[in-house]
Amino acid sequence: MRRHFCLLLAAGSLMVVASPAQTVDDFKSPKTQCCLAGTIQRLANQLDDWNQLGQFYAPNEELKKQPADPKRVVFMGDSITIGWHLDESFPAKPYVNRGISGQTTPQMLVRMFPDVIDLKPAAVIILAGTNDIARNTGPETPTMIEENLQAMTELAQAHGIKVILCSITPIADYGQVQMSEGRPPADILRLNAWIKSYASRVHAVYADYFSVLVDNAGFLKPGISRDGLHPNGDGYKLMAPVAEAAIAKALE
Repeated sequence: MRRHFCLLLAAGSLMVVASPAQTVDDFKSPKTQCCLAGTIQRLANQLDDWNQLGQFYAPNEELKKQPADPKRVVFMGDSITIGWHLDESFPAKPYVNRGISGQTTPQMLVRMFPDVIDLKPAAVIILAGTNDIARNTGPETPTMIEENLQAMTELAQAHGIKVILCSITPIADYGQVQMSEGRPPADILRLNAWIKSYASRVHAVYADYFSVLVDNAGFLKPGISRDGLHPNGDGYKLMAPVAEAAIAKALE
């Protein structure tokens, strides 16, 4: 209760800071923000479970009651992963989607046991990093991102799980938001080079989504995304064969 009260104070402080630093001649009552209480409650709930371990708790418990499938693969990631209808791209395959919108590598690292290792998959395919570059959970150095990916890889391999590391997908500025401002293409290229090199060093498989999604200018191809970041159905059609080939190689 005390924490929620502090959140209310913090929200009030933010509103004060956001107010114009001047007086007015004629006072006009601002519109009541009817949804502010709900927003504060959602924020409080998120802080109670910052890593969102509760997101898949119930389905994980159900899945653990079933016999482990020797071809089970967990897709770990963010909104690009959770937006992928795996049952459509990979019919009848025992693939498990554990993407959470907006997540960064430190959050995924904490989820490795409940959302991956405890499910006893044969392989995990990790697509992460774009939200780290965008500072979704605060600033990070490239080394911090790399070490989180390294930790996820080592945890999986220590439990006999094959690892597939995916390149970060390209972005484009043809949506309403200029994606390149928060996700500089140079940062994506730099991190992808490290992921590819690291995967080779630790005998993980590298899934190169970037190459099939990028145009000649280095941006996301037109027509395969709704906003310059998230793939649409056509985008996932390009990604599916890359994932399928990487999974086949990992499970050889």
